[in-house]
Amino acid sequence: MSYTRVESRSNVLEVLESVEALRHWREQTLGNPPQEGKRRAQLGLVPTMGYLHAGHLSLVERAKEECDFVAVSIFVNPLQFGPNEDFAKYPRDLEGDLSLLGSAGVDCVFSPSTEEVYGDLKKATTQVVPPQWLIDKLCGSFRPGHFEGVATIVNKLFNMVQPDIAYFGEKDYQQLLVIRQMVKDLNMNLNIQGVPIVREPDGLAMSSRNVYLSQNGRKKAVTIHEVLTSVKNAIEEKRSVSAALEEGRTKLESTGFEVQYLEACDIDTLEPASQPKKPIVLLCAAKLDNVRLIDNMIVQ
Repeated sequence: MSYTRVESRSNVLEVLESVEALRHWREQTLGNPPQEGKRRAQLGLVPTMGYLHAGHLSLVERAKEECDFVAVSIFVNPLQFGPNEDFAKYPRDLEGDLSLLGSAGVDCVFSPSTEEVYGDLKKATTQVVPPQWLIDKLCGSFRPGHFEGVATIVNKLFNMVQPDIAYFGEKDYQQLLVIRQMVKDLNMNLNIQGVPIVREPDGLAMSSRNVYLSQNGRKKAVTIHEVLTSVKNAIEEKRSVSAALEEGRTKLESTGFEVQYLEACDIDTLEPASQPKKPIVLLCAAKLDNVRLIDNMIVQ
């Protein structure tokens, strides 16, 4: 077993690197089955890839409000990165992450190696394949294999940690729907909670990848939020959805973005919503400084 104890202002944070240690911690922490008439302790999980920011901490705060114990996983998952994506240079700062999580009052951090999670990745590993109707569009069109990698690691984390509730940010909206569908389809005994996007003061959605932006790129990046807001206002004013989206794409391109998509979709199925009669979601993915940024906004 591998344990590291990190002193914090609020508690002692257990940092675990193996599934064996994680299961031992879970057994010792959650204890025996509750006595008759008493509630079983609830465990919340916040899955992350590290390099944490205020958006991640909002998930932790939500979990602390609703659960007796909170575990955070830190694992940069190679299966969800394509061959030309940024797995090798994805930002990592485990020491800084542990400091933040200790101060936030997290009970346990699970930070395994790739070998601990997958064994030998050169050999075939069982994967979870989400339904095509959910992943054949938007991010799935530009990142083949991505959602298979996401579903596989999240499934493995659920099996290893065995949480009662798991928390995910709504910035990755399609990912959130994929995870909810997996939990439903596989009859998993846990709840999935989406937590609203946390933004910088100028409106840019917080993301670990924002650190890649140049100083000028950072100033331009807020255009995504401005465009989403403009499209939202146009739709609420009963203007043409397609015209509002086209104006938004033009604005992004003129600012220097390489637009992958800017779409209005059904909030449950992600099917195009050209004449919305119920709440929809606006979703955007665009590259700036070769950094892929995503964001979304609900239109009531």
